Amino acid sequence: MLYAVICRDKPGALQIRLDTRAAHLAYIEETGIVRMAGPFLEDGQMCGSLVIVEADTLEAAQAWAAGDPYAAAGLFETATVTEWKKVIG
Repeated sequence: MLYAVICRDKPGALQIRLDTRAAHLAYIEETGIVRMAGPFLEDGQMCGSLVIVEADTLEAAQAWAAGDPYAAAGLFETATVTEWKKVIG
């Protein structure tokens, strides 16, 4: 199943994102369950994340999100994981 991991950064946390970006990208590569991903932007600045993961259960997708270095660094103000169905694209 596919799950959307939708995260919004804490205000003023761009430096945390920049400092943790390499570890976040390595985690994506290591885990191998990310099907697509990218940041949300406000005025051209990264301010959150949308990550689509493929996992067997909601709990597995939530565990992936909890293990993300961005989450461990305290980047996110909010983070939700919900089942997602690809329809177009």
